[in-house]
Order: sequence, then C-alpha cells, then structure tokens
Amino acid sequence: MSFRTYRDVTGPDASRVLDQVGAQRARVRDRLATVRRVVAVMSGKGGVGKSFVTAALARLGAARWLERVGVLDADLRSPTVARLLGAAGPLRVTDAGVHPAVGAAGVRVISTEFLLETGRPLAWREPEAEQFVWRGTLEVGVLREFLGDVWWGDLELLLVDLPPGADGVADLRDLVPEMTGALGVTIPTDEARQSVARALRAATEAGIRLLGIIENMAGYQCGECGRPGPLFPGDAGPALAAEFGVPLLARIPFLAGAHEPVFEADAQARVFEVLG
Repeated sequence: MSFRTYRDVTGPDASRVLDQVGAQRARVRDRLATVRRVVAVMSGKGGVGKSFVTAALARLGAARWLERVGVLDADLRSPTVARLLGAAGPLRVTDAGVHPAVGAAGVRVISTEFLLETGRPLAWREPEAEQFVWRGTLEVGVLREFLGDVWWGDLELLLVDLPPGADGVADLRDLVPEMTGALGVTIPTDEARQSVARALRAATEAGIRLLGIIENMAGYQCGECGRPGPLFPGDAGPALAAEFGVPLLARIPFLAGAHEPVFEADAQARVFEVLG
C-alpha cells in the first residue's frame, strides 16, 4: 500500500489542498514573526517531570524577560502546564486572534486545559472507520491552530511542552522550520536514558538543534538536615549529554512539597547561555 501527500500533487487539485497548506503555514509564520525563540521541551518517557520543568523554565525566563514568555502545552491529552503556572480560562477572542491565558509572572499560556470540561478526556470527531489514521492528522491540526490562531504578541521565548514520545518534535519542526532547538528532560534511570535517547535521535534526524539536557529528580534533599541523597539509580543526564555532545544544564533534586524545580545560579547561567 502506498500513500500520497500534498507534496506529490502535480496536476490540478479540486480541493486546493496545496493552497490551504500554504496559507496555514504562512499564518503560523506571521504569528511567530514577533517571537524571538521557539524551544521544544521534550522527553521520550512520561513521568519524568517534563511539564514541571517547563513551568520552571517559563518562570525563570519571565524573571529575565518580564511578561515576554509564553508556553504552548502540546501534550493535548494530559495538559498540566496551565495549572502549574496558575493560568485559567476562559480564553478571550478578538479580531487579533485567540488571546492566551496569563499565569504566574505574566507567562502567556495556551492549552487544551482551557477547552475541555473538568475531568473530561480529549475526544476527536473523526470518521468511525480507520480512526487511528485520522487522529494523528487532527492532533497536528490542533498544534497548527495553537501556533497560527493564537495572538502571542511580542515574546522573547515560547516554550512548547511536547507529549512523551518522538513524533511531536518532528511535527513541530515541520510547522516551525526556524525553531531555536530542543531541550531534553530525563530522570537518572537507564530506562529513561534509553527512551529519551530515542526521542533526541528523532529530533536530530529531523534537523533540530539539541540545546542541552536537564536531569530531573536527580536525588532528594532532606527537609530536616538539607543533605542530598539518591532517589533513582543511574546517571542518565550526564550520559545523554555525552552521547549527544550537548551540555548538562541542570541536575534538579526532588524537594518534597516544592511547587517548582529549583535551578541553582550556575544552572540558570547555562540555560540562558544556550538560549542566547
């Protein structure tokens, strides 16, 4: 079985799909013309605290670029960034487009969290037959709308919190060819290292620049004595950094009761160095 894409259409096309795709891409390009950096935050494995780290990076960026940081939650099925940043709907729609919600430190946030009823799962209105074929197309369509229909305004940094896996980063690269790059998030275990490595390799094969690695839950800090201790076995953060030739930006300990990861001063400096 072979499939044709819109790139294979050479003759007359009654659906004008080429024109539609071109218009959509132009809309995304125009929307992001005032966004200086687009950075994906990715991991091949769920449960590593990727959204937790994304929210912390957004707060860190907001401290430097006051009210000029945005977050797009591309984890459509399990959106969490909005709550981590204290952003809430309803969204405001004007002639300029959909205005993102505003969370902590003035961070602008767009997420399916604002579009779903509380506790309801994401559902698609795809044809009953071959639903799995349509679902990927619909998911990419939502990402394209978040990029092209949302009025981001003047931003220094737009973080895209990708879902676990390797597919999302290639879709983002297709929509935003000039994206700045991607940050990888892992926990120390060897299982996480292997999973994240696959996702990072997919990113490099898609032509995306890897900016660095952040190792989350790299031990714990005792609430009473302040001494660090091991939480998970392994050294996935340093191993991934060495494998892909990128800096290990931070090793973040688990802090019980903390609302966000703590980036030490030297880690902050490394983050801003790779962001430029």
